[in-house]
Amino acid sequence: MAIIGLEGIRIHGPHGYYPEEQILGNEFIIDIAVFVNTEKAAEHDDLYKTVNYETLFLLVQAEMRQPTQLIETLAQRIVDRVEDHFDHVKGVRLKLRKLSPPLGGRVDLAFIELATGKMEG
Repeated sequence: MAIIGLEGIRIHGPHGYYPEEQILGNEFIIDIAVFVNTEKAAEHDDLYKTVNYETLFLLVQAEMRQPTQLIETLAQRIVDRVEDHFDHVKGVRLKLRKLSPPLGGRVDLAFIELATGKMEG
């Protein structure tokens, strides 16, 4: 078993509770990791027997285009999309950070972390 992931994905997206956030958008940083058996991929040097991290990036990017009010909703949608796309994934860990949330004071970021399956705990 192995963990395959991407760290520091930077994407601008139309997410936030306030209407101006959905118009202007916010900056986000995403880390995502999946737990998967890579033995057959390594044995056969076959990209289709593993999790292609380019596809992982494209799945995250696609969900980031769809507006949400809550980062909880956004995070869950990303995890669900990855689990639906890759049958052989045993778990997903995601950290989604919203930079400079509009809180009336200086705050670097707000975040949510999710873990499913073998990535929990």
